[in-house]
Amino acid sequence: MSDKYLKGLLGDNEQVLFVTHHHWLVLAGEILAEALLAVIVIVLVTLLWLVWLLNPLAPLGYLLLILPIISVWRDVLIWKNREYVVTNRRVIQLSGVFSKNITDSSLDKVNDVKMNQTFLGRMLDYGNIEILTASELGVNKFTYIGRPIQYKTAMLNAKEKLEHAPAEPAAARPAASPADLLTQLDTLRQHGVLSEAEFQAKKAELLKRM
Repeated sequence: MSDKYLKGLLGDNEQVLFVTHHHWLVLAGEILAEALLAVIVIVLVTLLWLVWLLNPLAPLGYLLLILPIISVWRDVLIWKNREYVVTNRRVIQLSGVFSKNITDSSLDKVNDVKMNQTFLGRMLDYGNIEILTASELGVNKFTYIGRPIQYKTAMLNAKEKLEHAPAEPAAARPAASPADLLTQLDTLRQHGVLSEAEFQAKKAELLKRM
């Protein structure tokens, strides 16, 4: 659903160049909390079962494992739907599973890009990116994103191509018809720009070319 939603945000001739997410360590850290909760539930229910002399109702406590399982599923969906995107025109931050939050900055408004990577970040390929823009937002900061060097490179390359793209030629204006030219000459005569003699001379010249 996320890819389909992203494609719907693109304008004419806009292409996605690079997509990344939060680093997998961010997701792993959140899942670890649910895993610890699941272990605690298993241990407590097992102990209660033994204390109650293998009471057949005690195993129903294992149903509590549904809670951490649902929480893990929620964390994965949130992680997957939080995307940091570079297109040939802009930078997009997209988040939300059902309700979507979108922040984008045009590449032509990007003034500077800063990247910070710790030693561990260099080893595991994650880091922080700060995008300084001329928009009202000022600074967009993306923390703990995966593949930050590739993200920064894709953005700077896209910005350079955008800045050096050849200007589109202006559309050629259609040639005025003889009737239009005569109307313009008559307007000039009425406003005193052309005298009657000049008007007749221009009119005769125009009629000869028809």
